Amino acid sequence: MIEPPRLRLTCQIDAELGPPMERGTVSGAVHRIIPIIGGTVSGERISGRVLNLGADWQMVHDSHAELDTRYGLETDDGALIDIRNFGLRHGPPEVLAALARGEPVAPEAYYMRTHPRLHSADPRYAWVNRTIFLGTGERYKEAVRIGIFEVL
Repeated sequence: MIEPPRLRLTCQIDAELGPPMERGTVSGAVHRIIPIIGGTVSGERISGRVLNLGADWQMVHDSHAELDTRYGLETDDGALIDIRNFGLRHGPPEVLAALARGEPVAPEAYYMRTHPRLHSADPRYAWVNRTIFLGTGERYKEAVRIGIFEVL
């Protein structure tokens, strides 16, 4: 029997968000851009800051949101890492409505998972170019928290 993969926490990203920009509804989904304007990265493998350089391009359906983010990180030792993060968020309608209003919601009340892709030209972080990552997320009124895990 094949063993399931193990996970190791790489870092936690606490990204600050700007006001959402609604682009309208196409094929039944609301298209939205949410600027990523800063934040922190903390962890044993990667720590630093989130740059004011990116956004989440969302497609919000009745039952779920498709997440598509791209932004930059600067590590405490000066390396640049770009991250592209695709994911899904869904849950009971009343929970999603509370999130949309910016109300606090327990993270276990909804599903928010991502598959981040990290890239760096810095040789000290070349390992991120060859690593598969998974993410878990929590949405707050003006921020998002993502735990990034290496698949071992």
